Amino acid sequence: MPLWPADHVAIRQLVEYFARYLYLPRLKDSAVLLDAISEGVALLTWEQEAFAYADGFDEVQGRYRGLRGAQAVLLADADITGLLVKPDVARRQMEADKVKPEVGAPTAGPTAGGKGTIPTEPAVVPTGTLKPGPIQPKRFHGTVLLDATRVGRDASRIGDEVIAHLAGLVGANVKVTLEVEAEIPSGAPDNVVRTVTENSRTLKFISQGFEKE
Repeated sequence: MPLWPADHVAIRQLVEYFARYLYLPRLKDSAVLLDAISEGVALLTWEQEAFAYADGFDEVQGRYRGLRGAQAVLLADADITGLLVKPDVARRQMEADKVKPEVGAPTAGPTAGGKGTIPTEPAVVPTGTLKPGPIQPKRFHGTVLLDATRVGRDASRIGDEVIAHLAGLVGANVKVTLEVEAEIPSGAPDNVVRTVTENSRTLKFISQGFEKE
């Protein structure tokens, strides 16, 4: 499983990787991973040894929002909608942002007396009633059935193609709930019960449990 499926990887996806793949180090909980990410982003050598952090990705403009490197980033469970960005990709955007002219900067020019700037006339607002624009939708909900043998693949596509677009909107509060329902006609062995129960607690399931009937 490559760490970088593209130029960035969602922190939520990394949490899932560590919970799913047994060859990765066993973590006590997601806070261990979030602390490691915070330390990596804060490194002065983040371009050589770590990565950058972004709040989200704007698909329309093709740029990262809230891109940071060599800065302290405090993360909690509520912040795992953020992204880790490849250092070379992050550096290109940071360099491009430095050369962009400031929007709305005043244009200098001589006045009639030869000094200062030419004053501009205030914009004239026409009188009358403006027609209100179309009302935009303010909520989204969706339910999807995942292939139990390819949950990681399906969840990753949903995260990239649906959730990322919603989470990237300013002020959006996106909640994702995963519901697992399993019917086991032959019964679950004790070792599976212990493993699933322990992992569910570690991953902070809101509710979980086995039933005998």
